[in-house]
Amino acid sequence: MKIGIPKEVKPKEGRVGLVPNAAAEMVKAGHTVTLQSGAGVLSGYDDSHYAAVGVNIAPDAKALFQDNELIIKVKEPYGSDLELLQAKHILFCYLHLAPNPVLTKRLLDIQLTAVAYETVEHNGHLPLLAPMSEIAGRVAVDAGSHYLHQSMGGKGVLLGGIPGTERGNVVVIGGGVAGRNAAIAAAGMGALVEVFDKSAAALHLADAIGPNVTALYAYQESIAAAMTTADLVIGAVLVPGAKAPALVSRAMVKAMQPGSVIVDISIDQGGCIETMRPTDYNNPVYLEEGVIHMGVTNLPGAVPRTSAQALSGAVLPYALALAEGRLQTDQALQKGLNVQAGKLIYPALKDCFDF
Repeated sequence: MKIGIPKEVKPKEGRVGLVPNAAAEMVKAGHTVTLQSGAGVLSGYDDSHYAAVGVNIAPDAKALFQDNELIIKVKEPYGSDLELLQAKHILFCYLHLAPNPVLTKRLLDIQLTAVAYETVEHNGHLPLLAPMSEIAGRVAVDAGSHYLHQSMGGKGVLLGGIPGTERGNVVVIGGGVAGRNAAIAAAGMGALVEVFDKSAAALHLADAIGPNVTALYAYQESIAAAMTTADLVIGAVLVPGAKAPALVSRAMVKAMQPGSVIVDISIDQGGCIETMRPTDYNNPVYLEEGVIHMGVTNLPGAVPRTSAQALSGAVLPYALALAEGRLQTDQALQKGLNVQAGKLIYPALKDCFDF
């Protein structure tokens, strides 16, 4: 199969669909792989790294999309991508369609096949979402701690404190992969961390992180009370393939102390904070109800080298299966199938839209 790896076009998105070693495996399997020139540079790989393993280099996006069938990228189609997609394409990337009816309708109109990383499912796990959730959880705490600096408009709190001072308070809403990694990062800094989830299994995993982590059932009243003293709130709620439920109301945000920070990892799926809206790395934060909000929809894009390496390893076996024509027989890929030939396939999307 002819496989294309385009350059990402979202603001400051430096990840690449496959790193050279992963692309080399596709070539060894007998497939023709083409990279859009410059697509790997921000992940630390220039065109020569790809050419050395047998990857062709396309001069621009138009040539890349025109000449290839399987398109392997990172983020959902954006801007100029949409002008180049055709019905012949199998699009393999993160899609996050549930909160995005405009993109969903556009993909249906193009009549291509789109397989979403975030809904590929194997034995109850989401293997292509997990590595980016791990990174997003950690980046969210890094970013949140930065915006707590007084020079950034924050309340001037060092999350871990030092002897003789109070530690910062971190509230994590959702104890899945992203939330657990946020808790690990915050606990590692020395903060006092509360993790809220509905799952007893998730709470046991959170509790095992360390003595400065408290795991609690996600009752609305408990979350609201915790937020009044929180320095940093991390939203990490996930309903696979569906729009995230808004668990935090404007009133709960208003009750937070001025200069506190919220980072909503679940913004890709619509967000779990009522006052949150999507942002990008050009303008990552805004102030609402006296609280700094960060709704960057591609948090792992801040560390593209690490992210691209982690993502490529997870994507490769599924990319090989797609290239070998196993979409209809591979159960994990079938779970990932969102749209095909002008029809919504994924059940949660059918519940979201009436197209």
